Amino acid sequence: AAMASGTGMAALKKELPDQFYDVGIAEEHAAVFAAGLACEGIKPVVAIYSTFMQRAYDCAMHDVCLQNLPVVFCMDRAGLSPNDGATHHGLFDISILRSLPNAIIMQPSNEDELTDMLWTAIEAKAPVFIRYPRGKAEGVKIKDAPQKLELGKAKQLRESDGKLCIWALGNMVGEALKVADMLKEECGVQVGVVDARFVKPLDRELLLKHADENAVIATMEDHVRAGGFGSAVGECLLENNKKCKLEVVGWPDRFIPHGSSVAAIREKFGLGTRQIADKLKMLVK
Repeated sequence: AAMASGTGMAALKKELPDQFYDVGIAEEHAAVFAAGLACEGIKPVVAIYSTFMQRAYDCAMHDVCLQNLPVVFCMDRAGLSPNDGATHHGLFDISILRSLPNAIIMQPSNEDELTDMLWTAIEAKAPVFIRYPRGKAEGVKIKDAPQKLELGKAKQLRESDGKLCIWALGNMVGEALKVADMLKEECGVQVGVVDARFVKPLDRELLLKHADENAVIATMEDHVRAGGFGSAVGECLLENNKKCKLEVVGWPDRFIPHGSSVAAIREKFGLGTRQIADKLKMLVK
């Protein structure tokens, strides 16, 4: 939807000009156009900034998800976009899209996992939404060939000692590992860490297992708490009558202002690594 340079699609335009369409700043049209292509057997990939999926919501629901069409939405700037400010922070897309039937929603923790998710999405026979942040990648080596992921399966990175397990989404996985290291060093707690990967479908089997094994489940996401990944986890725990404590780490119910950097804005709202570690430390104590 017009932002070929901002989304990185300019490179694709140069490489595959006959497979590239710039529909202008018209997110609604981008979604409906993609739905039409999908009806004809084409696999369209639609690049839209996360914050502007709001404009295409009606079309994503009625023209894509209702017909269960294999359209892939790549949502750049998911999470903070500090230099762009309140209009561009992608902090609402999960809560906007999670209620849509047939939708698959995922977020990678690094650039290699992103390639796997894009391949998985193209191979899927359903609407897929992939969210990923603005900024530098993690520096992880990308495989020579992507691997197809099993839909709805999280990846456990560390085992817990029964006190706390963190389920982190996307770019918060790295933060969760740092928090786990802090708690190990400062209070001897072995914190479990999970790369959730999928918001929908959620890995309910692994989550319920961890709920039985841990006193506290914490979620971490670069998204508002209202209706986000943590809400999905809470709904699953509630439906299955789990008694563990749930701590949802995410952004408050407000529009987040412009800031000089991601780190500065996180600190301002209590979401710095040290601040999250201190909050979770109180729970495990």
